Amino acid sequence: MSLNTMDEYWVPEHVKEYLRRLGFVLPLDDMEPWIRSWDDWMGARGDFYDYHDRDGLGRVYEVHRRSIHPAMRVCKEWGSLLLNEDVKIVCDDQKATDWIGEFFSSTNFMAQAQATVVRAFGLGTGAWALWVDLDRKKVRIRHYDARMVIPLTWDEDGVTECAFVTRVFYRGKAIDQLQMHLKGGMGFSTDSALSVGSSSPSKSSPEHADGLLTTNSEETYRIVTVCFDHEGNELAPMGVAPVFDTGCPFPTFGIVKPAVTNTRVDMSPYGQSVFADAVDAVQAVDLTFDALVSEIDVSKMRVFLSDVLFDREKSGDKTISIPFGRQDCTVFRKVMSTEDTIQEFAPALRTSSQSEAFRIALQMLGDLCGFGLGYFDFDESRGYVRTATEVSSDNSALMRNIRRHENALEGAITGIARAVMGVSRSFGESIPNEGCMRVQYDDSIVQDTAAEKEQDMREVGVTMAAWEYRVKWYGEEESVARARASEIGTGAVKREAVASGTA
Repeated sequence: MSLNTMDEYWVPEHVKEYLRRLGFVLPLDDMEPWIRSWDDWMGARGDFYDYHDRDGLGRVYEVHRRSIHPAMRVCKEWGSLLLNEDVKIVCDDQKATDWIGEFFSSTNFMAQAQATVVRAFGLGTGAWALWVDLDRKKVRIRHYDARMVIPLTWDEDGVTECAFVTRVFYRGKAIDQLQMHLKGGMGFSTDSALSVGSSSPSKSSPEHADGLLTTNSEETYRIVTVCFDHEGNELAPMGVAPVFDTGCPFPTFGIVKPAVTNTRVDMSPYGQSVFADAVDAVQAVDLTFDALVSEIDVSKMRVFLSDVLFDREKSGDKTISIPFGRQDCTVFRKVMSTEDTIQEFAPALRTSSQSEAFRIALQMLGDLCGFGLGYFDFDESRGYVRTATEVSSDNSALMRNIRRHENALEGAITGIARAVMGVSRSFGESIPNEGCMRVQYDDSIVQDTAAEKEQDMREVGVTMAAWEYRVKWYGEEESVARARASEIGTGAVKREAVASGTA
């Protein structure tokens, strides 16, 4: 059963108009039709799946095409390949590494981030953005998909200012919440709140919107929050700060996009769905799957029974046969027949050819979505789908694309981690300077990590130092790795001396 599209959340027009009055040109206007289309494919909705047909008598009837949701399957596979709970942020300072690791663990960030990646790879764009609880002085990360993300300022290096729109509930009523992450505040002041019913920040006005886009001397990011009711009137909910200065000189959000060039809208800050160029393959998979199921359904055995096998009963002046058996068109009555009282008919199945077509469609889908021909594959010996570990050894395309997507994700992950640490310091958290940050991905899903670790262990003392091994596999900073490697080495020498009787 498909989701009612009326229940889905898309940026309301009054929010878009508010941003336009501030002088922004919204890239969402050009991308939204594509995002809606990709969203329908992920949910197996639209005219391809639910359509009308006409029989020979001109009667119109509804038809539903069965689906295994191949577009969603592709996105889920990429999410599981790229992010899991074993992914770590590694900083120059070990204490900073431990702090951000504890933060991600306590807030269940990676599990939710994987869901964000799934949606981002399907819709082309997703985001993580800071959310601040001023009363408790806590920092949290909110997750958004392309439907709720509106880049405001961007260039070839990425998005530097962004707005996020979502639905929240205030006193039992749904309202639209707009949060703008602006560098320098763009005229919004922490000393003055937004006036209800006004569409201008601080002392500026929409008539002078061009002035709002000038660079402010203040280089820290501010989070500006505006709420609207369903009619587009501005609200001022209690407990919501209209403007909050984060004190961060770097973006307080991270844009998530697959490593796929956007060929739909030129120069757009939005990304492109990972299956955008594989829509025909998505259709082929569901066409062949539906044909396979229909083949089995229409090829069920039919039994034809003579009239003499049916009991009869009187209904008024008529004598009618009493039906029996399942009512799914498998048992038929031969009218006015006494010969061959029971006759069976079993159509020949063509499942072999149908399965081969289904297999080819799956292979093409996997290849066009970056997994290689062998990822989505099945046969009698292996079963339905081969795992990533089974195909990684002979699938260089998969490994190359994993690296490309990991590189694209690293900036968003380290960016939001740096923002969390920056705002947390302003709330009194004792966090050392993180220095350079990198993401340590867990590739054990697609390669034999245990074998690689064992190989590196053999290289320790030959081409690799013990501390280098700890840096690579334990994510420790160099000074900590050197100290721990030294401690372990000293302990090993002492144990060897005791065993030989020289100590």
